Amino acid sequence: MKPLVQRMLFSLALVTCLATAAISAEVESGAIEGTREQDVTVYKGVPFAQPPIGALRWREPLPAGSWSGVRQTTSFAPACMQTGTSMPGEAPPITDEDCLYLNIWTPASAPGSRLPVLVWIYGGGFTNGSASMPLYWGDALARKGIVVVTVAYRTGAFGFLAHPQLTAESIHHSSGNYGLLDQIAALKWVQRNIAAFGGDASRVTVAGQSAGAMSVSILMASPLTRGLFQRAIGQSGGFFEPVQLAPRFMLANAERDGVAFAQAAGANSLDALRRLPAAALLKADAGNISHPVIDHLVTPETPFEVFSAGRQHDVPLLVGTNAEEARALVDVTKVTASTFAAGIQKSFGQLPPELLAAYPFTTDEQARQARIAFETDLRFGWDVWAWARLHASHKAQPVYVYRFAHTPPFPLSSPYANWGASHFAELWYVFSHLNQQPWKWAAQDHHLADVMSSYWVNFIKTGNPNAETIPRWPAFNGVKGPVHILEAQPHVGEIQRLNALQVFDAVYAKLRASPKPH
Repeated sequence: MKPLVQRMLFSLALVTCLATAAISAEVESGAIEGTREQDVTVYKGVPFAQPPIGALRWREPLPAGSWSGVRQTTSFAPACMQTGTSMPGEAPPITDEDCLYLNIWTPASAPGSRLPVLVWIYGGGFTNGSASMPLYWGDALARKGIVVVTVAYRTGAFGFLAHPQLTAESIHHSSGNYGLLDQIAALKWVQRNIAAFGGDASRVTVAGQSAGAMSVSILMASPLTRGLFQRAIGQSGGFFEPVQLAPRFMLANAERDGVAFAQAAGANSLDALRRLPAAALLKADAGNISHPVIDHLVTPETPFEVFSAGRQHDVPLLVGTNAEEARALVDVTKVTASTFAAGIQKSFGQLPPELLAAYPFTTDEQARQARIAFETDLRFGWDVWAWARLHASHKAQPVYVYRFAHTPPFPLSSPYANWGASHFAELWYVFSHLNQQPWKWAAQDHHLADVMSSYWVNFIKTGNPNAETIPRWPAFNGVKGPVHILEAQPHVGEIQRLNALQVFDAVYAKLRASPKPH
């Protein structure tokens, strides 16, 4: 064989070996093989815990078992059991109770590197959601130099059932919060294994949106998560309201709800509950078993208590809301000036007059806008403001607060028509995934997506979203802000509707002064 031909064949073989090595990894359970997608390597459906089925239903997740040979991680695993979808228009995912898997996107050149890591927790009201939703794919962010991990966790009754018999069998004398324990197990897996994908276990950012952001606020306060992450991002959510507003969050009340759930499912014992098929449990759950519990393990204290005492993890924090969150969640077409208060009280009970007075209106259209503002502040604005304020006042690490105020080009024919800067709207920009929708994206949309994804990646890399090439984002340092307004031309502003949030604050302080529900 001629020397030139030999060299060409050797080079071809070397390239082939390098390509093969680049899509293989060795984790604690065995070897896995992913797929190369242009300049990103993807590992889909990597198990981080044993299937929570049979006797493991409603137990803390156990480490995944080992396997021999090479496990193919080239397709997504089913999502956890759930009802509905986490976003309008989303195709319902394939579901299974065997669902504790994660997905990893890493730059093709990453093996041997020490890249910062993003661990993403999906939203869905703790009722649904998927780690493999295309909007959450990490390809675009990985191309900016980080490793992206999306994790699954149990939702609904599978993830948050509390029950006296579950509490009795627990060595921690606790039950509920299995979905949160799944998130913690995934973070521990990342600590043990992420180096195999070019990730740096000492530079992990935990992030989430909506219920995912609520989870992040809990993880920052939990005694179980110290050292598992070094930065935190919360988008459109937090878990800081007084428990007096939601007595069901207390363990004893959650246990009573669990007993009622078991009765609805036709099970008179825990063993009988564990023997029921998953479909029967979905049918029995009317949506009441879909929230965190103030337990004795994950959340021995409320996040508000922990943050108020300065005992939360001292990590850089990036949090924010969207300007019109409630447009995606509340139908205000029937709201009028005469029905405004009645509609709110029907949903939330009797509210103090000073709280309603913080949203003045005279006309029907003003009443509709007031309802959007009220719901936005109640569900999102106050929580994020409290989160930022408490962390900034007690910890040395910086806090960066944003308000997404840009209106995506939602078509009138889409489920998002007329939403404006609503709940979910920032996600296409954060993940730089405008290409996933055939909408009429303008140059300013593409620019904002590049800027926002750069802010997020910079924060994941350094704990600071800033860089010389994008508008400066100042740290939050007080009650008013500053807040970074994310729109076509990002700029600095202040907290939205501060006066109304301060009224919420005063009302909540009075509630906290009353005894906790039992």
